[in-house]
Amino acid sequence: MRRVLLIAVIWAAPALLCAQSAAPKSWIDPDTGHRVIRLTDEPGSASLYFHQNPFTAGGRKMVYTSPAGIHVIDLQTRVSKLVVPGRARLILAGRNSQNVYFTRDGAVLSADVDTGAEREIGKLPRRGSAATVNADETLLAGTYIEGDGRDYNQGSGSQQTQTQAQAQNLVQPANKGQMMEDRLAARLPMAMFTMSVKTGEVKIIHRATDWLNHLQFSPTDPGLLMFCHEGPWHKVDRIWTIRTDGSKLTKIHTRTMAMEIFGHEFFDPDGKTIWYDLQTPRGEVFWLAGYNPDTGRRTWYSLARDEWSIHFNTVPGGPLFCGDGGDPGQVAHAKNGRWIYLFRPELVPNRGADDKSLVQPGVLRAEKLVNMAKHDYRLEPNVMFSPDRKWVIFRSNMLGETYAFAVEVEKAQDNSSLGRRSPQGQ
Repeated sequence: MRRVLLIAVIWAAPALLCAQSAAPKSWIDPDTGHRVIRLTDEPGSASLYFHQNPFTAGGRKMVYTSPAGIHVIDLQTRVSKLVVPGRARLILAGRNSQNVYFTRDGAVLSADVDTGAEREIGKLPRRGSAATVNADETLLAGTYIEGDGRDYNQGSGSQQTQTQAQAQNLVQPANKGQMMEDRLAARLPMAMFTMSVKTGEVKIIHRATDWLNHLQFSPTDPGLLMFCHEGPWHKVDRIWTIRTDGSKLTKIHTRTMAMEIFGHEFFDPDGKTIWYDLQTPRGEVFWLAGYNPDTGRRTWYSLARDEWSIHFNTVPGGPLFCGDGGDPGQVAHAKNGRWIYLFRPELVPNRGADDKSLVQPGVLRAEKLVNMAKHDYRLEPNVMFSPDRKWVIFRSNMLGETYAFAVEVEKAQDNSSLGRRSPQGQ
């Protein structure tokens, strides 16, 4: 067995080295003037989903995935290492520690990114998954299906060719729309739970026959949990919050017109606003909508069709947003939407009609950061800002294989300093 493994490694090594050496490390995007760097070296590596925190305490290190396991990269030195080898599902990085949280073989674990030391936190409920960790790293939260009903979501990718990206569940399945319809119609009973990071104790905090998904803890309030009713957006009341004791179940947005859709919700890093994609109606009028869970105040920023993005994100303290664009097959049907965007918000001046019950409108002013014409949008880029606010991090297959990249928010001062053309030949 060892000889077989050694031969496999010897045969695979030249191909791996060739893939790494052929992929450029940095360049100036000729269409935008912004510097782009490739953060990861492993083909098939990827940054996290847009609302999963990848940064450890202090913001210097970022966790990411590859077919080999869970890695960490020092964002200052750009030196990376494998922390959790093998098959594991990454949840996120702790905000107050150097721990990364993940699941493996029916259990939730943590690992120190510096030492690699692992600790099993607790066993998941049958058919359960853990999705998020709270601000002070005392609780995890997740869901599970009660009973034996078919989980359409888990079976959605079974007919796909297993590329590296698909093996990590990064690429959207071709049959996603029908799967979403089937899973919503199934009305499977579900339970939402918390798990103590210290003891592994599981407590059920909510039950429903709605499809419960996309759990996110507030980045600042350890007791506030956001989740969604998953399914086709025009059929569900998607965005909700709940306290970790099961109290104060709150619907965040109420539909006022047919085919109004809203989703891809996320907290800002300060925990003061819940932001989400709002379309009134679907595919026609586009907003980035904000809701303050403490005051109830609402802010909606409008944006053009081509500037709509699959995911948006923001920085601590604002006032910047980023977006990952979309191809013509997305809901906006943008003709020229394949860009990584930077947005600067502008509120419409309020001339004395300060009614706090009304939505405060504004506009997002867009700047293009990266030309994504060579990117296949079945892999969603999932943008996020670096902790120092200087970079927008995303995943992309524009070089063929999937890697994590970062683009500098400020334009490069000297376009010849890196001595490279765009690797996309643009």
